[in-house]
Amino acid sequence: MGQHHLPGNPPIPLILRRSAQARRISLRVSSLDGRVTLTLPRRVPEHEALAFAAEKESWLRRHLARQEAPVAVAPGTTVPVEGEQRQIVAGPQRGIRLFADQIEVPDRAPATRLAAWLRELARDRLSEACDRHAAALGLPYSRITLRDTRSRWGSCTEAGALMFSWRLIMAPPEILDYVAAHEVAHLAEMNHSPAFWAVVSRLYGDYAPARAWLRSDGNALHRYRFTD
Repeated sequence: MGQHHLPGNPPIPLILRRSAQARRISLRVSSLDGRVTLTLPRRVPEHEALAFAAEKESWLRRHLARQEAPVAVAPGTTVPVEGEQRQIVAGPQRGIRLFADQIEVPDRAPATRLAAWLRELARDRLSEACDRHAAALGLPYSRITLRDTRSRWGSCTEAGALMFSWRLIMAPPEILDYVAAHEVAHLAEMNHSPAFWAVVSRLYGDYAPARAWLRSDGNALHRYRFTD
């Protein structure tokens, strides 16, 4: 339905979405990028939905104020790699080198190069983890693909294809390992039943801390903008 703005200082962009399934007007603030979506049922007039948003202005501004600012990846900033903060510095080499508290990146297109490097590192770590868990389960997977997903950290299809967010490489290693175990467990149980969680526990152990970390800290991994 397009984009509107709620007046104020500053104005709040609103994405209006009409839904045949919606039974009432609703507002949602994305915890990933702060986008505000105003959803309205099929026959509700647009002006009525905008009036509803205006009534919720104070609530919206409180939520938006708590959003963490995005981080433009560039020399001088820090990014987490396997759970450790590393400062990006210009390196004399053509490749990327990782140190305890720094990461050397070539001057030319540093953000783009670093994103590609992190993606390959994620593929290595996830492949190792999935191979290990699949062997323990005794069931093979068909392939691994990496994407920059925002709605989920991983998925598993009926055909055994695994998909992961490459941003898991920024999380602590045990978090990446948990997500790998979670998706591999779906090879045996394509659901989230008690039987499924029993498989996860068998592969990974106590998964509660990892799930809690993803809920509390996972969204922060999407703050980093890898564009030059």
